[in-house]
Amino acid sequence: MKLSFHGAARMVTGSNYLLEIGDKKILIDCGLFQGPRRIEEKNYEPFPYRVEDIDFVLITHAHLDHTGRLPKLFNDGFKGKVFATAPTVDFVGFMLEDSQKILHRKAVRKGLSFNWNGRQIKELMDRFEAVGYREEVDLGNQIKFKFREAGHILGSASVELEAKGIKIVFSGDIGYPQAPIINDPAEIEDANYLIVESTYGDRIHEVRGNTRELLEEVIEKTINRNGVLLIPSFALERTQRLLYHFNDLVENKKIPSVPIFVDSPLAIKLTEIYRKYPEYYDQEAYDLFSSGDDIFNFPGLELTLTTKKSKEINEVAGPKIIIAGSGMSQGGRIIHHELRYLSDPKNMLLFVTYQVEGTLGRKIFEGAKNVKILGHNVEVNAEIARVDGYSSHADQKSLLKWVGGISKRSSQLKKVFVCHGEENPSQVLSDKITQDLGLNVIVPVLGQSIILTKNNKNSKLN
Repeated sequence: MKLSFHGAARMVTGSNYLLEIGDKKILIDCGLFQGPRRIEEKNYEPFPYRVEDIDFVLITHAHLDHTGRLPKLFNDGFKGKVFATAPTVDFVGFMLEDSQKILHRKAVRKGLSFNWNGRQIKELMDRFEAVGYREEVDLGNQIKFKFREAGHILGSASVELEAKGIKIVFSGDIGYPQAPIINDPAEIEDANYLIVESTYGDRIHEVRGNTRELLEEVIEKTINRNGVLLIPSFALERTQRLLYHFNDLVENKKIPSVPIFVDSPLAIKLTEIYRKYPEYYDQEAYDLFSSGDDIFNFPGLELTLTTKKSKEINEVAGPKIIIAGSGMSQGGRIIHHELRYLSDPKNMLLFVTYQVEGTLGRKIFEGAKNVKILGHNVEVNAEIARVDGYSSHADQKSLLKWVGGISKRSSQLKKVFVCHGEENPSQVLSDKITQDLGLNVIVPVLGQSIILTKNNKNSKLN
């Protein structure tokens, strides 16, 4: 059995792992590379394996860094089946349609070949099969898998795969415990090999108190000085968590009444999918939903689907709140609002998501006083704040606890592969797992392949 790392190795993007088991070839995720230009250009390169030989793709969740190259895979000759949970299947269709437009524009600007289209995405979606948590799926040749809750976004999953007497667990993206709306990550009983993410492998989330209360403080501070609160947010999960908390703050009159805009057509569409799957909620959210509370809607909320409606936000005097994509300010409608409002010191930019190295959001987060947006030099005079409690990723402490739980329950854990993190977070988490848990750890490089065996001897092929 051979495991190859073709993405998310010493980087936090492009998740793509290949398992070769006899004559079966299985991909776990097929994600988009996001970040600096040198990284994004990988999206247009050929896959480093024969696409037509891939039998199955197992998708851990719908974020584009785990799904975004599926249309390319299909276009290049993939004829197999794709498995995901039901919410993930629904999310992916919208996510891929949205990203296809952006990727096409970038390819045209760079003179690169790009031939994915909406028709191909529809044909790709016909290859999806929805699978519930803990539902065992037989792939033939004594290979079987099941999805387990990962606690990252609605429908997110870790993968437990068994073949030839070996059990491999792919963490997917592990969520931060006690996050709103969804359940905590499942406790995995045992594994021989573990592939674990490390997005926040080098840090502890500085949750200084209740996330709702911290959001309330930021809102009140901005409103009191008649400012505009900008929140760059991913359309999937982060926006819904914010709406869930805004629902509580508004309906219980914990904050003053001001206009709150969700300026993201994709987020608006994805929120409808959240309403479709209450059985995936945690108990608190499920109870609220069952009581008749629309947990994603409240007085003062305005949804701006069209470009015209988005531009009309500018005509509304402050104070006001704008939630818009993209979460790292790499495009989307948020950059138009940042262009307009970042230079005013009474305004505030609130980060609620991880900012990848090389992105505009990362530059602002790290203290840049002047940035270029849409060809304009913009002074950053607005207050910059963050609330870590909205993170969809577990921090170092939570990752160690999750890995340690598997280690305690399984005497057969031979090796841990630390992936899906920038080089320093991956290495720091690797060192902590080695020191604290006494496990054998590898931080693979892009393109590396390793033979997995029943014994403790593994061969590195490259």
